[in-house]
Amino acid sequence: MSEHTPVDVDGQIEAVSRRLDTGERDGRPTLVSTISQRYATTVEDLWDACTSTERLPRWFAPVTGDLRQGGHYQVEGNANGTIETCEAPRSFSATWEFGGGVSWIAVRVDPDGDGARLTLEHSAPADMEAEFWKRFGPGATGVGWDMALLGLAQHLHAGASMPQEVDGWERTDEGRRFVTASSARWGECSVTLGTPRGQAEQARDRTTAFFLGEQPPAED
Repeated sequence: MSEHTPVDVDGQIEAVSRRLDTGERDGRPTLVSTISQRYATTVEDLWDACTSTERLPRWFAPVTGDLRQGGHYQVEGNANGTIETCEAPRSFSATWEFGGGVSWIAVRVDPDGDGARLTLEHSAPADMEAEFWKRFGPGATGVGWDMALLGLAQHLHAGASMPQEVDGWERTDEGRRFVTASSARWGECSVTLGTPRGQAEQARDRTTAFFLGEQPPAED
């Protein structure tokens, strides 16, 4: 890694765009979190980093299974699901099955100037998410995706060979700043979508505490 330039972790917050929308799937309303970042690499390299079982553990997590359309995958210690579509090297979509619930991810890689842009949409049934959303807001998944994009930046730009958050990184001063800032940005996205600010800020604070391993604020 010494021959690479480390990623500015604080600047990473500004490098990422985040958005919340409502949508629909199979006639059911959904909540859609979108996160996107441009990387100084090619479409082909970015696609490979996001789909190679050899590279994924360097910035995200080990992923096993049949990584092609119709195949089933497992993220170690996290979600599993079925790959619904795959059009290399530009896009794939899959179910995201975790904790007894099913949501969906859609990943797109596009040219962006002399680099490439990764865009990830995570959609979940609005009725399934209602109580969870009220308690934790979009940051519950959004902060995790922010960490993943940071890990990808470290891998592509700094040659990192393991995810950013290993060994309790999120409890370091740098990690705490990153988690707090990411959670705050997702809280503002929630306000923009129409969540009352007080509710969005309480959810933000509970999410921040969760990722930092702290006692969450009492619920009203």
